[in-house]
Amino acid sequence: MRKLLVSGVIALAALGAGAVAIAAESVVHPPHRHWHFQGPFGTYDRAAAQRGFQVYKEVCAACHSLSLLSYRNLMEIGLSEDQVKAIAAEVQVPDLSEDGSPIERPGRLSDRFKKPFPNELAAAAANGGKAPPDLSLMVKAREGGPDYLFGILTGYVPFEKLTPEQIKEFSVTKDDNFNLYFPGHKIAMPAPLSDGKVTYIEGGPKATLDQMASDVTEFLAWASEPHLEARNRTGIRVVLFLLAFAGLMYAVKRQVWADKH
Repeated sequence: MRKLLVSGVIALAALGAGAVAIAAESVVHPPHRHWHFQGPFGTYDRAAAQRGFQVYKEVCAACHSLSLLSYRNLMEIGLSEDQVKAIAAEVQVPDLSEDGSPIERPGRLSDRFKKPFPNELAAAAANGGKAPPDLSLMVKAREGGPDYLFGILTGYVPFEKLTPEQIKEFSVTKDDNFNLYFPGHKIAMPAPLSDGKVTYIEGGPKATLDQMASDVTEFLAWASEPHLEARNRTGIRVVLFLLAFAGLMYAVKRQVWADKH
């Protein structure tokens, strides 16, 4: 009986390991890209972040909120106060008048980014039963961070370019959105970006799919960690101080014990 129990446990473990291996094979990790905001000396590319905000504003904001950001935060990526005031004034924000009556007024610097839907139920109803996620912390919330986000935006494969094996294995139909890097590969969101979807200012880079995906990833990385650069500078100062302090303590130790053998 004991041998039978042990054999059963081993068989279940082998079956579980096999299932994990099969699942792992079906997950395609996006390729790693060099992001200059990563690492102890990381900084944000202000020009890329500004273009990324344009992509978010003209494409992503129709469905996805950025509830943790205020309009005034945009000045941290290099936009002037007048530019940000104009951006905020483009939206109508619900408020109360002096007599308490509900009104709508132009947005202000202090206002949070306006949500595309009044509530989660309305967002779900407008998007096939599932509300689009807030993007404020999306880069930090997903394994792979910016690589995952860039991979999702660039990983769509049209149905006509799928192999028969992919269609059969993942039960893909012409109505499905197939994405190489999304778990399970079928994603509710249609491809949001394509070449020329956004018009960049003259003199800027060409608005290709990869360029727009990279720019909006830069912007959302900043949105998730707007104080990253200040934290990195503080960390570097602390490390330099500790190194200098360690050197000083070593010199003191040598001086104190110089006559001891």
